Amino acid sequence: MTGYDERHQVTNLRLLDAETNGADWKEVARIVLHLDPGREPDRARRAWKPHLARAHWMTEHGYRHLLRGGAPH
Repeated sequence: MTGYDERHQVTNLRLLDAETNGADWKEVARIVLHLDPGREPDRARRAWKPHLARAHWMTEHGYRHLLRGGAPH
């Protein structure tokens, strides 16, 4: 886990929450990642997909780092 991950915990939670609620990836990219999928659909999807994957990684593995005190600063 990195400092970036720690700084973006809220973003990760929002991504996971949106996925759980069945939100459309375009809406999530626009609201959570502040990207416009209407103007840049490829860029928005390329940003959304790895961010969501990282959020999943955090729930499966990264949380252990938080329990040990977080990322080095």
